[in-house]
Amino acid sequence: MTENEISYQIRGAIFNIYESLGPGLLESAYEATLIYELKKRGLQVESQVPIPIIYEEIKLESVFRLDLLINKKVVIEIKSVEKLSPLHHKQLLTYLKLTGYKLGILVNFNSDEIFKNIIRKVNNLNQD
Repeated sequence: MTENEISYQIRGAIFNIYESLGPGLLESAYEATLIYELKKRGLQVESQVPIPIIYEEIKLESVFRLDLLINKKVVIEIKSVEKLSPLHHKQLLTYLKLTGYKLGILVNFNSDEIFKNIIRKVNNLNQD
């Protein structure tokens, strides 16, 4: 599957979860539910994936963690906050840069309009 095909499946899973659970739960509840829903769709899901940081010649292990990594191609950063801040967007872009993955999805489940709170972030992704 391409990153865009995976993204389509992720968006569908997010909509199903939001429709069923609604806003206001902790991020961990949405993460667990999203893992289940994506696996049910036949996708490979890794959670809390460590991101090593290379600084000069030093490798720092497990400084940051990806919330979810789907099919070793798409990163999902899950939030359940009143409003996404510019920092949340920068965080995902930095994760993409550090890992080399091309597509990330930032989702804020604590919203009245979920479709406005699923944001794609790209790192040199071909949009075909």
